[in-house]
Amino acid sequence: MQHEKLNYVEFPATNIPATKLFFEKAFGWTFEDFGPEYTAFTDQGLDGGFYKSDLTSTILNGSALLVLLSDNLQLTQANVEAGGGKISTPIFSFPGGQRFHFIEPSGNELAVWSKIAK
Repeated sequence: MQHEKLNYVEFPATNIPATKLFFEKAFGWTFEDFGPEYTAFTDQGLDGGFYKSDLTSTILNGSALLVLLSDNLQLTQANVEAGGGKISTPIFSFPGGQRFHFIEPSGNELAVWSKIAK
């Protein structure tokens, strides 16, 4: 751990079991439950968890956008869709890469990006 650096992130989750299943299927994440209203994940670049809440985290409501990195953006998008995620912004290019946004089963928005191959 590094002093005063980002160390952990927590997301609201309207449906913790559905959210866990999605991230397990789409990204291979594993979870540790701490009662019925909290689950944690580790080794995903930044450790974190999901807490039971009726709220959601989206850029439309001013939330921070967490962005995952992919070596194969099209495959990752297919995995997101197969896992039950909804694509909210299709793949688009920007200087240095491409990305898409998705909504997971609890209504939280995340993004996935990929560097442009040189």
